[in-house]
Amino acid sequence: MRIEVLYFEGCPNYLPAVERLRKVLGQEGLTITAELIEVKDELAAKELKFVGSPTIRVNGRDIEMDSRTITETGLACRRYPGGLPPEEMIRAAFREARKE
Repeated sequence: MRIEVLYFEGCPNYLPAVERLRKVLGQEGLTITAELIEVKDELAAKELKFVGSPTIRVNGRDIEMDSRTITETGLACRRYPGGLPPEEMIRAAFREARKE
Protein backbone atom coordinates (compact mmCIF):
# COMPACT_ATOMS: atom_id res chain seq x y z
CA MET A 1 0.00 0.00 0.00
CA ARG A 2 1.37 3.40 -0.96
CA ILE A 3 0.27 6.47 0.98
CA GLU A 4 1.02 10.03 -0.09
CA VAL A 5 0.27 13.31 1.63
CA LEU A 6 0.44 16.28 -0.72
CA TYR A 7 0.63 19.74 0.81
CA PHE A 8 2.00 23.21 0.34
CA GLU A 9 4.29 24.96 2.80
CA GLY A 10 2.29 27.13 5.17
CA CYS A 11 -0.83 24.97 5.11
CA PRO A 12 -2.14 24.96 8.69
CA ASN A 13 -3.90 21.60 8.32
CA TYR A 14 -1.27 19.38 6.76
CA LEU A 15 0.65 18.49 9.94
CA PRO A 16 -2.54 17.77 11.95
CA ALA A 17 -3.75 15.64 9.00
CA VAL A 18 -0.46 13.71 8.99
CA GLU A 19 -0.83 13.11 12.74
CA ARG A 20 -4.39 11.85 12.24
CA LEU A 21 -3.20 9.60 9.41
CA ARG A 22 -0.43 8.17 11.63
CA LYS A 23 -2.95 7.59 14.42
CA VAL A 24 -5.25 5.62 12.11
CA LEU A 25 -2.31 3.67 10.68
CA GLY A 26 -1.38 2.64 14.21
CA GLN A 27 -4.96 1.73 15.11
CA GLU A 28 -5.14 -0.42 11.99
CA GLY A 29 -1.84 -2.13 12.79
CA LEU A 30 -0.20 -0.81 9.62
CA THR A 31 3.52 -0.01 9.66
CA ILE A 32 3.48 1.97 6.44
CA THR A 33 5.22 5.34 6.22
CA ALA A 34 3.39 8.02 4.28
CA GLU A 35 5.36 9.89 1.64
CA LEU A 36 5.14 13.66 2.20
CA ILE A 37 5.10 15.58 -1.08
CA GLU A 38 5.45 19.35 -1.03
CA VAL A 39 3.68 21.04 -3.92
CA LYS A 40 5.77 24.15 -4.56
CA ASP A 41 3.98 25.95 -7.38
CA GLU A 42 1.04 25.97 -9.77
CA LEU A 43 2.92 23.90 -12.36
CA ALA A 44 3.59 21.17 -9.80
CA ALA A 45 -0.05 21.37 -8.68
CA LYS A 46 -1.17 20.73 -12.22
CA GLU A 47 1.31 17.90 -12.81
CA LEU A 48 0.35 16.19 -9.54
CA LYS A 49 -3.40 16.83 -10.00
CA PHE A 50 -3.32 18.55 -6.64
CA VAL A 51 -6.79 19.62 -5.53
CA GLY A 52 -5.76 21.29 -2.27
CA SER A 53 -3.73 20.95 0.89
CA PRO A 54 -3.68 18.50 2.48
CA THR A 55 -4.50 15.74 -0.01
CA ILE A 56 -4.11 12.14 1.10
CA ARG A 57 -3.89 9.43 -1.54
CA VAL A 58 -3.80 5.69 -1.01
CA ASN A 59 -2.48 3.74 -3.98
CA GLY A 60 -2.85 6.89 -6.07
CA ARG A 61 -6.51 7.46 -5.18
CA ASP A 62 -7.80 10.40 -3.17
CA ILE A 63 -9.28 9.24 0.13
CA GLU A 64 -12.33 11.41 -0.56
CA MET A 65 -14.30 9.63 -3.27
CA ASP A 66 -16.14 12.78 -4.37
CA SER A 67 -12.79 14.46 -5.10
CA ARG A 68 -11.58 11.78 -7.48
CA THR A 69 -13.30 13.42 -10.43
CA ILE A 70 -12.18 17.00 -9.72
CA THR A 71 -10.04 18.38 -12.52
CA GLU A 72 -9.29 21.87 -11.17
CA THR A 73 -5.91 22.14 -9.47
CA GLY A 74 -4.08 24.80 -7.52
CA LEU A 75 -2.44 25.91 -4.33
CA ALA A 76 -5.43 26.17 -2.04
CA CYS A 77 -6.47 24.93 1.37
CA ARG A 78 -8.67 21.91 1.24
CA ARG A 79 -11.87 21.61 3.23
CA TYR A 80 -12.94 18.31 4.73
CA PRO A 81 -16.03 17.78 6.87
CA GLY A 82 -14.92 18.99 10.30
CA GLY A 83 -11.70 20.56 8.94
CA LEU A 84 -9.35 17.56 8.86
CA PRO A 85 -9.78 14.34 6.91
CA PRO A 86 -12.14 12.22 9.04
CA GLU A 87 -10.66 9.06 10.54
CA GLU A 88 -13.39 6.94 8.96
CA MET A 89 -12.57 8.35 5.51
CA ILE A 90 -8.96 7.30 6.00
CA ARG A 91 -10.01 3.82 7.20
CA ALA A 92 -12.33 3.41 4.21
CA ALA A 93 -9.44 4.20 1.86
CA PHE A 94 -7.33 1.53 3.59
CA ARG A 95 -10.17 -1.02 3.24
CA GLU A 96 -10.48 -0.18 -0.45
CA ALA A 97 -6.72 -0.62 -0.95
CA ARG A 98 -6.73 -3.97 0.85
CA LYS A 99 -9.32 -5.29 -1.59
CA GLU A 100 -7.03 -4.68 -4.56
